[in-house]
Amino acid sequence: MIVLNDIAWIGQILLVLVLALIAGAVVKRILAGLEKQSAKTSTVWDDAMLEAARRPLLVLITLYAAIFILEIAVTQLQQFQLQQAGPMFFTTQAGSFFDAVREIVVILLLAWFLLRFTNGVEQRLLEQLKAEPDQVQTRIDPTTLNALVRLLRLVIVIAAVLVVLPTFGVEITAVLAFGGIGGIAVGFAAQDLLANFFGGLLIYLDRPFAIGDWIRSPDREIEGTVEKIGWRLTIVRTFDKRPLYVPNSVFNKLSLENPSRMSHRRIYETFGIRYRDAARMDVIVEDVKTMLRAHEEIDTSQTMIVNFNHCAPSSLDFFVYTFTKTTNWIRFHEIKQDVLLRIVEIVHSHDADLAFPTTTIDGLPAVMPEPPAES
Repeated sequence: MIVLNDIAWIGQILLVLVLALIAGAVVKRILAGLEKQSAKTSTVWDDAMLEAARRPLLVLITLYAAIFILEIAVTQLQQFQLQQAGPMFFTTQAGSFFDAVREIVVILLLAWFLLRFTNGVEQRLLEQLKAEPDQVQTRIDPTTLNALVRLLRLVIVIAAVLVVLPTFGVEITAVLAFGGIGGIAVGFAAQDLLANFFGGLLIYLDRPFAIGDWIRSPDREIEGTVEKIGWRLTIVRTFDKRPLYVPNSVFNKLSLENPSRMSHRRIYETFGIRYRDAARMDVIVEDVKTMLRAHEEIDTSQTMIVNFNHCAPSSLDFFVYTFTKTTNWIRFHEIKQDVLLRIVEIVHSHDADLAFPTTTIDGLPAVMPEPPAES
């Protein structure tokens, strides 16, 4: 650094400020031009990268300008102290100190850029997933995306810390050795915590369910919609809107159903007609089959059965076994209601009726005798 004896060092500071302003304006203009070009593409990576780089670059220019100004001021004060032969408040090692500060700033801003980039990619992929669920779902889902972003954030933070530590004179090998010994101690002391961590990792890898799925366990009283999958707990929102906090290790020990991933919903109902309508059973069954084949919400490629199968005490029963195209719970019940009402109409259209429990008493005389007169 050139030392100036006069007030020319103020001009040097002003020059740094002017160069910083020019560099900031140039960076903004370049990024604006690149953003216009990236807007013409359909990929999310370039948009996320440009958005992530904007603030770290501007902060880098500002901090570097501030460091240079401080270095100029410190150098001038050192020169002043030498001329006055007074006590040295600033040693000759100030230059190496500022070099270390610049190195730390670059590392931290690079880590900040990478964190912003991962967040931007996650946000844009989630938006694309909502806009085009059928196309994006085959490649990635929100649960896997969330897990990958969390792992990347953790790796970025750890890498930044390990790179910065040597700048402060800390040996990485000593840190790693201490971390290995400490990891063994923590492993014994926090077995449940580690079990939940690896349980969460298995959930992300095996993907038995994802955020937004309806899950149900026949082994435990767990049923609801998955709201969040953490590294220790999974939050399930029950149907009465209560949050249920389930440790991840629990999912390694129980059976789990995921009704959200069913391909169809089943209609399986039994209808009973009166014994006096036995002669109409064949035509009723055939008409119900014809109605189901023509129904626009019934998937005829799946198993469809309509048959007379049981002679009950008060009815002749036939059952309906078929599948709807939709898996939506509310829409399924609307379709099922329509199918049941149509079956009732078919039964009534043949002058038949649905049976209900009755009792017939045989062997009584046609005319009941009158009770004897009182004496």
